[in-house]
Amino acid sequence: MNAIPEPTLARIDALLADIDADLAAHYPGDRPEAQPAHTVYVSAADASADTPAIWGTAALELLDRHASVLLELGDPAVLELVRRRLSTAPIADLRLDFEDGYGRRGDTVEDDDAVRAGHTLRALGLGSCGIRFKGLTLADRPRAVRTLELVLDGGLPEGFVFTVPKLRAAEQITATVWLCEALEHAHGLPARALRFELQIESPQAVLGADGTATLARALHMAEGRCTGLHYGTYDYSAACGITPQNQSLEHPVADHAKAVMLAAAAQTGVWVADGSTQVNPVGTDTQVEQAIRRHHRLVTRSLERGFYQGWDMHPGHLVTRWLATFTFFRTALVAAAPRLQAYLDRRGGAVVDEPATAEALAAVVLRGLDCGAFGVDEVLAQAPGADLATLRALKARTHS
Repeated sequence: MNAIPEPTLARIDALLADIDADLAAHYPGDRPEAQPAHTVYVSAADASADTPAIWGTAALELLDRHASVLLELGDPAVLELVRRRLSTAPIADLRLDFEDGYGRRGDTVEDDDAVRAGHTLRALGLGSCGIRFKGLTLADRPRAVRTLELVLDGGLPEGFVFTVPKLRAAEQITATVWLCEALEHAHGLPARALRFELQIESPQAVLGADGTATLARALHMAEGRCTGLHYGTYDYSAACGITPQNQSLEHPVADHAKAVMLAAAAQTGVWVADGSTQVNPVGTDTQVEQAIRRHHRLVTRSLERGFYQGWDMHPGHLVTRWLATFTFFRTALVAAAPRLQAYLDRRGGAVVDEPATAEALAAVVLRGLDCGAFGVDEVLAQAPGADLATLRALKARTHS
């Protein structure tokens, strides 16, 4: 017999029913689609439907020219995977930039570039693409809205998303939602067709005047339209007073900001992307090799810390992006596969994993499959019980 009075149980049920519904709405879990390994930013003035092929060709040239140093960072099998990726689909996600990478060019010029950007994105058919506009600050708002409208005039590109820079107040997101609704109505788009990312490049986005995490509030004010939080390396570091020579993806202020981003986005279905490096693989052979090692180290570091997407700003970055990504997930498979199989067999062993850990093991294997680091046959060879259906079922475990 239950010693707790029924009215008390009823009160508890009534209270927690609303809480449970609220948690389910705000934290639905991961999205079903695959997160891209990177986002490439190209000035909207320079981009064309040939950009992926041009970048892939340039990346392959760097791979061939500096094969010896790349072989120190990855084995021949992984380099062959990188070569194949650069030859077929070098860019996973593309943003045509109308902000810092574009500058101010006059309204007529930007109008023309915006129309051309729409044509380019629709012709690419990448499945994951968009623009970064100038944002919704007082000075830039009219220009930003006009650019976005002109990009959409010819129809919505497949997988389109726009990046909102300079987030400083959560209320800016309510304005962005209103803008999306107005554009959908004006352009005859389906309801909720427009989605956006928030670029976190201001300390006020991480810590508001009221002591709360502005970006967390903003994310939940987006009404399900926010797809990503992207870290802005140099604006954020500069705003925190970090000197230029010390601004980096691995500076402590960057780690703090990104840790808040990761916690705010956890289990919401919103992806978190690391920022960029300003060091490109150009110059002398020594300078290029130093840049290769640096970018490979930074990408690997990000992956180890749970940031599975980052920015690439130069064709040479594609080589080290895919090399570090494939190596990371292939190494993860070697560690995850026996633990997954032991969990499925309930054998236990030296490491006894809980359901939450099995979920994480399945998630990392699925990420590796999604990015092309290995195939299903390679997974089954190491964990015979870990077929796709089983992996997806483990990853979809209901959060408590």
